[in-house]
Amino acid sequence: MRYGTRHIRPALNYLRQHGGVAFTRLLIRKLFHGVVASAIGQVLPKTDLLAVYHFLNATPSSNGKSLKECDSKTINWFVPMYGRGSGGHLNIFRFVFLLEKLGYKSHIILIDVAGHCTPYREQAKKEIRDWFFPIAAEIYVGLARLPPAHVSFATSWQTVYPLRKFNETRHKCYFVQDFEPWFYSRGSDYALAEETYKFGFVGITAGGWLANKLEAEYGMTTYSVGFSYDAELYRPRPRRAPNIRRIFFYARPPTTRRGFELGLLALHKVTAKLPDVAVCFAGWDISGYSIPFNHLDAGMLTLKDLPDLYSQCDVALILSFSNLSLLPLEIMACGVPIICNKGANNEWLLNHNNARLVDPTPEDIANAICDLLENSDKREVLIKEGLATAAINYKWEKEAGKLAAILESLPPSL
Repeated sequence: MRYGTRHIRPALNYLRQHGGVAFTRLLIRKLFHGVVASAIGQVLPKTDLLAVYHFLNATPSSNGKSLKECDSKTINWFVPMYGRGSGGHLNIFRFVFLLEKLGYKSHIILIDVAGHCTPYREQAKKEIRDWFFPIAAEIYVGLARLPPAHVSFATSWQTVYPLRKFNETRHKCYFVQDFEPWFYSRGSDYALAEETYKFGFVGITAGGWLANKLEAEYGMTTYSVGFSYDAELYRPRPRRAPNIRRIFFYARPPTTRRGFELGLLALHKVTAKLPDVAVCFAGWDISGYSIPFNHLDAGMLTLKDLPDLYSQCDVALILSFSNLSLLPLEIMACGVPIICNKGANNEWLLNHNNARLVDPTPEDIANAICDLLENSDKREVLIKEGLATAAINYKWEKEAGKLAAILESLPPSL
């Protein structure tokens, strides 16, 4: 059997959904068939779905301390195992860090929901401090002997299930950064993720779109906190080689909601019309993709390197088919105009004044990019409005204060 480029996307989707072991077994079956496949397949372990979904039935245990002795400023954060560069974890630990400055005491409870290599407590504490924020919070690995807390947060749909069974807390809240069912095709994970919005937790969401959606569709009690950015880090930097027109594209092929394929199709049209234009990709290693135009594959950069990369570009293409990421605000703060697809999930922050909103087609995206590249007046208007938007959303401390006020407004008991 011959395999071509049309097989790549199904293969990547299968790998993301089923994991490396299942993918390898499938590959062996396809390549070798019959006796050889059977013989090699016996060497590989079977996929243990009961182990994969262990968190659904996991029951946390208490360390024996009384909930009555809990201060009203104690918080448990149920967090999926982290990885370097995770934007979701960056936001969680940022709020932990800022709440600590407001007198809150946090406990981080790390839960392995994806078969990661589980670190020791001291290793985890060091990595979180080195990779994210220098939090003072105590770290717990796993669900044994957990401390009581006035408020306990789930931070992903997988962590909602164990928190549902944890009783040593007065309030159960859900720190929702995106509509997680959309991470999956319609099926088991979609259904399991969607069910968590019906458990009666108080939702604290990233932005108003999510708050409105969860309240209207699932009856959740919701509050929202806004997005911000580090104004000292994200600011316009000197432009090198301003005669070269550049496009920034946030490229994350494994994260389907960020529209990598659609963006690549649009950029191919742009570079066919404007062959002198260069494209800067960042967010993932895309060296495995055939890209037939002038480009830079910057991969995954450190936060301190991003503002300079943004500042070297004339426009930025940010696609999102779920909740907006932090990138548009950070990029606008660097003086770069944003092109983004239309949708309520994006338009709670972006609008026709501070960004170019387009239909999600290669043609409409490409036309918008070309129009901005060839019209400096239109580009300058968006730059000015983008900087103005950033100027009113630049204090994470303000958003942490909102979260603290929400927590303080919760009733004395459940």
